[in-house]
Amino acid sequence: MPKIFVIDDDPDICSLLKRFLSRYGFEVLETHSGKKALNILETFVPDLVMTDFRLEDMDGKALLVKIKEKYPRVPVIIITGYSDIKTAVEVMKLGAYDYVTKPLFPDEILVTIRKALEGDHSAPVHPNAPAAAAPSTTTQQPVIDDRKEKKSTVPINPDEPVFSDSAAFQYILKQINLVAPTNYSIIIYGESGSGKEVIANEIHKRSKRKDKPFVAIDCGALSKELAGSELFGHEKGSFTGAIGQKMGSFEMANGGTIFLDEIANLSYDIQVSLLRVVQERKMRRVGGLKDIDLDVRIIIASNEKLWEATRKGKFREDLYHRFNEFSIDVPPLRERKDDIMTFARHFLAITNLELGKNISDFSPEVENIFRNYIWHGNLRELKNVIKRATLLTDGELVEAKTLPFEISNFNKLQFDSSPEPAAASSVNPVSLVMPETTRFSNSDLTFKEASIDAEYEMILQALKKVNFNKSKAAKLLNIDRKTLYNKMKQYREFNNH
Repeated sequence: MPKIFVIDDDPDICSLLKRFLSRYGFEVLETHSGKKALNILETFVPDLVMTDFRLEDMDGKALLVKIKEKYPRVPVIIITGYSDIKTAVEVMKLGAYDYVTKPLFPDEILVTIRKALEGDHSAPVHPNAPAAAAPSTTTQQPVIDDRKEKKSTVPINPDEPVFSDSAAFQYILKQINLVAPTNYSIIIYGESGSGKEVIANEIHKRSKRKDKPFVAIDCGALSKELAGSELFGHEKGSFTGAIGQKMGSFEMANGGTIFLDEIANLSYDIQVSLLRVVQERKMRRVGGLKDIDLDVRIIIASNEKLWEATRKGKFREDLYHRFNEFSIDVPPLRERKDDIMTFARHFLAITNLELGKNISDFSPEVENIFRNYIWHGNLRELKNVIKRATLLTDGELVEAKTLPFEISNFNKLQFDSSPEPAAASSVNPVSLVMPETTRFSNSDLTFKEASIDAEYEMILQALKKVNFNKSKAAKLLNIDRKTLYNKMKQYREFNNH
């Protein structure tokens, strides 16, 4: 079994790497300081070393030199949160096998490790090493370009989680690691599109039930009439249209985990049936006569606090207390700005794979737009925006022109939230919505230009009221969606003239 030595002063990163690599048959030893690492290396001979570049007690280059002096044939992979071409070149000259930047993508790390263990200049290939990817015919050094970013040269697995070193993401991972080994029922709170199902699935993967089914149900999409059938199944002839026996979601998830998203949408009758499942771990199909024993872990999710829903009479209080053994709050993407580009690059890699493209990154302008935009649709909106932009991009970088109008012009769509002045006639309405540099000067303002500005202000006000939902804005303005698009296009052309 190949031995990997992980050195990082962040215990969470060490723990995540150890757990991930152990699943693939590696023996992992970890430590959190450079000095301790050197002491351990006096008696421990690893097959590969992964070390953070910035340790609290030692410079990464100094540690690399000492490791290579002692074990010149052991490959060393440098991990850093800062992508810098000068540092990359230096560590490669000092003998590092590779230089990777955080966030760490598990699939990429795995391929890099396997190639390192195969390399002629590294440790000998072990007969019990996990199956490796086909060796590359080109140099195994990382590809570095002038933008100080490492290009991804390995496949992306969309099913693998993204490791981010942001404080918000690491806190969520700590909670996942804490509760995953238990059988606790869990409530995940978060806005639509914030990744609640991904978190539920990750809890399942890290639990003792990982080899059993994971079944996800969107309760908001279940009609009141068919919810019981979808969740618990039905017998033939139990209602009109029941032409055969059907297994429900709980039965399909038996032994594993069931995830019930937007659970507050379930009717009172279904909540009563669900309470019996939670209390007795038994269920009965619609129209059935016998009970079915269940061994299933239940994870639920809601975009509103369930204790508030119980006060409004929307959710049974006894059911809430049964579920509330542990809860995880997922902050919206607008409160996790450090995660935006992590997920953006992940979605770009996936979309590159889907479309057969090789777009390397985002332009600095797009990064700035992404970090400042308020992602009302969270990760789902970000993913869709990147899919659209990737399709429209012909070059190496995603440019602002490929983004939807309301996103690329978001900074211009900000409003002065101060109260309106009493004398409206004394205020230029354009100043409420546009920066000085993009406004028509008063001396050049024609009637047509003033008309366009006035229309644009009305459109912006409507968009703001409906969180930039163009269909709702069009309805509010009493125009159709096509007319709204034409008005926005007219302004854009006029402003770029």
